Amino acid sequence: MHIVEQIITSFIASAAFGIIFNVPRESLLKSGFVGMIGWLIYYLMTFYGVDEIPSTVASAFFIAIISQIYAKIYRTPIIIFTVAGIIPLVPGGTAYDAMRNFVENNYNEAISLAAKAFMISGSIAIGIVFSEVINQIIRQSKLNAKAKYRP
Repeated sequence: MHIVEQIITSFIASAAFGIIFNVPRESLLKSGFVGMIGWLIYYLMTFYGVDEIPSTVASAFFIAIISQIYAKIYRTPIIIFTVAGIIPLVPGGTAYDAMRNFVENNYNEAISLAAKAFMISGSIAIGIVFSEVINQIIRQSKLNAKAKYRP
């Protein structure tokens, strides 16, 4: 039952941020779905013992891939799905705890939490960039194949 709560909450969070970012109405459910799938991947990987950083990279990677597919199918900008999709992965709670510990003069804990938030944020960026690099390689190889067989 816990996983159902995770899925529903991540869907609502992604769709709600889609509303805040003025995503077109027809893309709201798709944006929520992208965020839900990304969070499900992250949640299952961490549940089965994978560290948070590789889990975040993998889920951001799949968020970007699903976003690229949706952008192509529905002829919309990829950013609509990517931004809403990564919202559940953003380490806001960890960053908040880091700042709270700084204010409370718990510097060792604060630095540890800040470094963790920074690494998770970087993992999101790495996953998205890695997906785009692979997408560009595939596109380029298709263009090269077409150019090779032209008379």
